Amino acid sequence: MSIPNRDEEHLAKLRDYYVGARRIPSHQRIAELIGFSKPAARKFLQRLAESGHLVRTPDDDAWLPARRFFERPLIDATVQAGTPVASDGATADMFMVDEYVVRQPSRTVMIPVKGNSMVDAGIHEGDLAVIERGGAAKPGDFVVAIVDDEFTLKELASERGKFVLKPHNREFPVIRPKGTLEIYGVMVGLVRKYQH
Repeated sequence: MSIPNRDEEHLAKLRDYYVGARRIPSHQRIAELIGFSKPAARKFLQRLAESGHLVRTPDDDAWLPARRFFERPLIDATVQAGTPVASDGATADMFMVDEYVVRQPSRTVMIPVKGNSMVDAGIHEGDLAVIERGGAAKPGDFVVAIVDDEFTLKELASERGKFVLKPHNREFPVIRPKGTLEIYGVMVGLVRKYQH
């Protein structure tokens, strides 16, 4: 079922509210937030349920965000990092960040990056590394490894038949573990926030 004309605009307000409150508001609060009556708010929430954006709690006393609530527009044009190009005619499909980055939710964790040993690979302090646990790591993968009981994010490399951990900053040495190298997980994505 397609969403009626202004529901997309109202859904955007509801998403903004959810970021701050971490809940779907009451009919009264939605009416105030969007500017219509409580019965209209009730119908609006029902349409969002029919379109897959909301679901009722198991005991049917509140609304929860459903999978589609977290979709974001993905523009069907690329953005140039060099010479600008015309943006005429660009459209957007809906996009789930989780589906793009996360293959196995039960094995995926996010770990904040600290330090600058990987800056030449474009990985900076404050980024969130998306790590998939339990898979086989191979040379060339960026991995989170446990070295001396501490996590480190490096490129897995091989020297003379042994695994080493290679930084991407000349100021840092290659880590050559003396004992067993434990791989916590493989980096499958990276999240960076530019404004706080």
